[in-house]
This record gives sequence, structure tokens and C-alpha cells, in this order.
Amino acid sequence: MTSEIIRKALIAAAAVAALSVAACSQPAATEAADTASEAAVDASADASAAVEAASEAASAATDAAVDAAAASVAAQ
Repeated sequence: MTSEIIRKALIAAAAVAALSVAACSQPAATEAADTASEAAVDASADASAAVEAASEAASAATDAAVDAAAASVAAQ
């Protein structure tokens, strides 16, 4: 899961870098800037979804640990 988050963050960073390069180039590069901007938005959304999924997984793991601890105490 962590490598997926890192990969998505790198994709978002690459899209932002492409947007920066496109913004600094000739005015005729407006289409390239729009494409890079759309890619950055998509990558950001993917990264956000990955973070949310990781948070949900961590919450589920915490709940499972609490349940296991309660079961262990009850078994004693």
C-alpha cells in the first residue's frame, strides 16, 4: 500500500513539474498546459483516494487489534 501511495505522489509531482514547464514556455503551449493541469488534478485525486484508503485500512487494523485484545482479556 505504501509503495502505491509513493507512486501516486511521484506521478502528481511529475504532473506539477510538467505544468510548471508548460507555464514557462511559449504562449502556444496552452493546450499542453491544460493537459498537464488535468493530469495534475487526476493525480491529486488518485493520491487523495490512496491516502483515504490507507487511513481506512489503518482504522480497520486498529479495530482488529482492539477486538483481539478484548478477546484475549475475556479468555483469561
